[in-house]
Amino acid sequence: MDRFDAMQAFARVVETGSFTKAADTLHMSKTSVTQLVQQLEARLRVRLLNRTTRKVNVTADGAAYYERVIRLLADMDDAETSLSAAASAPRGRLRVDVPSPFASLILIPALPAFRERYPEIQLDLGVSDRHVDLIGDNVDCVVRGGAIAEQSLVARHVGDLCIGVYAAPGYLARAGVPAHPRELGDHQIISFLGARTRQAVSGVMRRGEERIALQGRLALAVDDGNAYLAAGLAGLGILWLPEYMAKPQRASGALLPLFEDWQLEPMPLYLAYPPNRHVSAKLRVFIDWVAELMAEHAPRVGLSEA
Repeated sequence: MDRFDAMQAFARVVETGSFTKAADTLHMSKTSVTQLVQQLEARLRVRLLNRTTRKVNVTADGAAYYERVIRLLADMDDAETSLSAAASAPRGRLRVDVPSPFASLILIPALPAFRERYPEIQLDLGVSDRHVDLIGDNVDCVVRGGAIAEQSLVARHVGDLCIGVYAAPGYLARAGVPAHPRELGDHQIISFLGARTRQAVSGVMRRGEERIALQGRLALAVDDGNAYLAAGLAGLGILWLPEYMAKPQRASGALLPLFEDWQLEPMPLYLAYPPNRHVSAKLRVFIDWVAELMAEHAPRVGLSEA
């Protein structure tokens, strides 16, 4: 039994949930994949998978083993890449987690260019606004807006998101148009819940020496960026959005800007990864590519680093 092939076969079965699908992606026969997994279980003297006629489920032991296997396979792939001519053509699997609006509006539309430049990189894209445990979830890197709370992480400041205050025409027709930020106290507000704190993200507007905290009557609080935008479009209240999210809505007239002579502090955007995670060729080129992307969509205006 080739232990590398066996571990790769096992990992692919877990990921696809099927021996047949795993065999297809590995360009092997189903029989070969089945035999490799059986030989691996025999060598380890533990059942890794529960099989039925309809489904393959990973056991508790199998899940723990899988987490170690995929890290080992990634390290082996990185080692081969760094020591071979393939170093100039990064390859392998890269696990990334990004906020949902950033994925749908910026990252995914640009992915064809990334794929053309780096066709050997397999990108596993987690799309959510949840807090991700990079080590526990075995994620190579995350893209996040706002300060990085985990001081142990290595974070690269890749951009700054300009923020504005907006509302749907229908809401403004019902509730009136506030002329000054202090009038928000009489209006419905849609709040975004921070992933770590589960508290509403606040903001302070500036105009010269004036400072006004954005406060109003809470109509809805959500923890997903796409849902947050949808709530604003539905006319549930006033919200503040990064320019890249608001731009198409402004162009169509679906959202109207408020307080355009005031400013909100830009939100820094970071790409973070664990300090003990080897910065492989594939991770390095992805980081650089995201930085290029943000230079176009949200160029840096600050100098802060995490």
